[in-house]
Amino acid sequence: MPITLYDCASAPSPRRARILLAEKGITHDTVEIDLRRGEQMGQAYRQLNPQCTVPALRTDEGLMLSDNAAITAYLEARFPQPPLLGISPEEKAEIASWNWRIEFEGLLAIAEALRNCSPAMVNRALPGPVDYAQIPELAQRGLARVQQFFTVLNERLQGREFIATERFSVADISAVVAVDFARVLRIKPDELSQPDLCRWRSAMAQRATMALPSKA
Repeated sequence: MPITLYDCASAPSPRRARILLAEKGITHDTVEIDLRRGEQMGQAYRQLNPQCTVPALRTDEGLMLSDNAAITAYLEARFPQPPLLGISPEEKAEIASWNWRIEFEGLLAIAEALRNCSPAMVNRALPGPVDYAQIPELAQRGLARVQQFFTVLNERLQGREFIATERFSVADISAVVAVDFARVLRIKPDELSQPDLCRWRSAMAQRATMALPSKA
C-alpha cells in the first residue's frame, strides 16, 4: 500500500504536507478532496478521517494521520533525511518553538480573520465536523494579529537565512504557507517596512519545492 496524501489544491494546510513530502523526496499517491463542495463532510471521507479536515496521510502500513503535526512527526522519523525538525536538542527545541508560534500567531490568526468574515463560511468558523457561528469581532482581531505576525517574522529574520536555526526546517515551510495564505486577506509583506521578510520569501521561492503550484 503506497503512502497516500488526502489533499485539497485550494487549501493552505495540505500545502505544508506537500512541501514536506517534496523536501524529503517521498513518492506518494494523492487523493483530492473538494472542500468547496463539502466533500470533507461526506460519509466516505468521514470514515477515513472523522476530523473532516485535510491534509490526512495514510501510511503504507495503513495508519491514518489526520493533522500536520502527526504527519510531520511520522515522516521525520520514517525518512530522517534531510532533517527538518532539527538534529541537536537545541535545534529541535528552537524549531518546535518557532513552528508553534507560526501556527498560533500566523496561520491561526489568518484563519480566524477569514473564517469569521467570509460569507462562504457562515456557520463554519472552525474546521471540523461541528458547525460554529462566526464572530465578526474575531475577524478584526485576526487581521491585527496577522500584521503583528509579519512584524515579528521580519525582526526575527534580520541577518538570518532561515527562521528557526541555521538550516532550512519545517518552521520555514509553515512560515511560507502562512505568508502566502495571508494574501486571501489582501495582506502581504511590505518591502519598505519588512525588507528582511521580503528577502527571505524571495529566497524561499528559489527552492524547487516552493515552485510547486502554490495552491494556497
